[in-house]
Amino acid sequence: MIQGVQVKILRKHADDRGYFMEVVRDDDRLLETFGQLSASFTYPGIIKAFHYHKKQDDIWFFPVGNAQVVLHDMRQDSPTHKQTDVYFMGENNPIALLIPHGVAHGYKVLGPQPAVITYLTNLSYNPDNPDEYRIPYDDPEIGFDWSTRYK
Repeated sequence: MIQGVQVKILRKHADDRGYFMEVVRDDDRLLETFGQLSASFTYPGIIKAFHYHKKQDDIWFFPVGNAQVVLHDMRQDSPTHKQTDVYFMGENNPIALLIPHGVAHGYKVLGPQPAVITYLTNLSYNPDNPDEYRIPYDDPEIGFDWSTRYK
């Protein structure tokens, strides 16, 4: 696992009305401070990748749909520098994923339905000085193959 990445396995409390799930709590100690909570809706098969932050940490959660999440460690001083990890997240695998700053991240929506991602950050977005750096989804240095492999 890329250094600093954390996975919190989520537990559903279900009954005949539906379910309740705690996603992130202050005593999880995943973020040092709260910055912002955001959500994004993405259609099936769409790839949103890659970007990274120099200061901002993210916690990703997919409450609707499923996604293949790809992380790539860009941090020069990290023991996992240039390592790429893949996580399958969403309704079929409810986890919260901490992505530290300096780790590039992106996702592809899997299956026939759209996905919704919610994400917490330790800093609020600043449109005058955005802490967001883009890398093409098909960057040759990362070299990730986004095609679905039927097994």
